[in-house]
Amino acid sequence: MTEDESEQPPRRRSPWGVLALVMLSGLAMMRNGADVGDGPPQPAAAAAVGVPAEQLPADPAGQGEQPMQQLQPAPPAEVEPLEHSSVQRIKIPNIKVDAPVMPVELDAQGWIAAPPPQDPNLAGWYLNGIAPGQRGSAVIVGHVDNANGPAVFYGLGALRKGNHIEVERYDGRTAVFEVYGVEVFSKETFPGARVYGDTGQPELRVITCGGGYSKARGYDGNVVVFARMVQAR
Repeated sequence: MTEDESEQPPRRRSPWGVLALVMLSGLAMMRNGADVGDGPPQPAAAAAVGVPAEQLPADPAGQGEQPMQQLQPAPPAEVEPLEHSSVQRIKIPNIKVDAPVMPVELDAQGWIAAPPPQDPNLAGWYLNGIAPGQRGSAVIVGHVDNANGPAVFYGLGALRKGNHIEVERYDGRTAVFEVYGVEVFSKETFPGARVYGDTGQPELRVITCGGGYSKARGYDGNVVVFARMVQAR
């Protein structure tokens, strides 16, 4: 957490309220001059939740890639929710993420504790929330970078609709989620209810810092990936 955050008085709030606040305050370390080029990729407007397929470009990268129209997730299918289980690992093949996941809780000040920034390839699952695969919106967070450069979720903003996220659980099951939206929200107007709300299905939110950046204030927003479970194996 930043120096400014550590000076804040203790706060006790509902778990989702606290989670929203920690996203507002900025999860990742500031870059402190680390050489990370132009910064992490930011979500394209076409990746926003609810953008219809006919409005998506046929070749967003201009490199002959598979049209995004074909990557639109299918209508929500009836997928049987899983029981509760702790999380072991998260894999996002499209951005080459393969990282262990540690449980995170509230720190002494009533904020969600982020994973240790010293390990750039580590994500955190909010232990007191929903487990990935259960009905509701599970949340996994991670740093976008640290003082040494890019971290686990540096490429999160590059995900597209239809990409898959695999979450390995300690009960031996793997919950597979399909991305249906990627957006960046300002910390000033972070829509907690929209991000963390229960849609009635097993869903996942993967969150890191994003938006504009300055050394004085860090990142001014959060990248949020919206995904729904499409398979359990």
